[in-house]
Amino acid sequence: MTDWLEHSVQIEVDTPIEVVWGLWSDLEQMPRWMKWIESVHILEETPELSQWKLASGGFEFSWLSRVLKLVPNQIIQWESVDGLPNRGAVRFYDRKGSSIVKLSIAYAIPGILGQIMDRLFLGRIVESTLQADLERFRDYAIAHAKTPTNAN
Repeated sequence: MTDWLEHSVQIEVDTPIEVVWGLWSDLEQMPRWMKWIESVHILEETPELSQWKLASGGFEFSWLSRVLKLVPNQIIQWESVDGLPNRGAVRFYDRKGSSIVKLSIAYAIPGILGQIMDRLFLGRIVESTLQADLERFRDYAIAHAKTPTNAN
């Protein structure tokens, strides 16, 4: 039986939903704000699939992920189809000029980590890292929204 941990974190971003969605839905940009994500590559021949690489503290994991549901400005839902077992969704809520981003993930604890770390301790580390990731995303989105798109 596999042990799964689940986490949900959210943040309000003082940026319109179109900007927030545009940044987050470009999955290959995730390493800019997600501390443990080293790389994301969309597979050209199958765009709903992406190859992910996570690296932290000497551990490295990779997986192939499939987008299950994609509704612009609302949700991106995924599950891994190979590699590190995980699934989740990021939901977007329009607050008329600002946005709420809610990230929910679940993952199977890799055997080696399960043997050396307490689940509660691991859960706290992951949740605090995810919250910090959302804070970095908020700052990134706000800075991006303030950058002029047209140079005159």
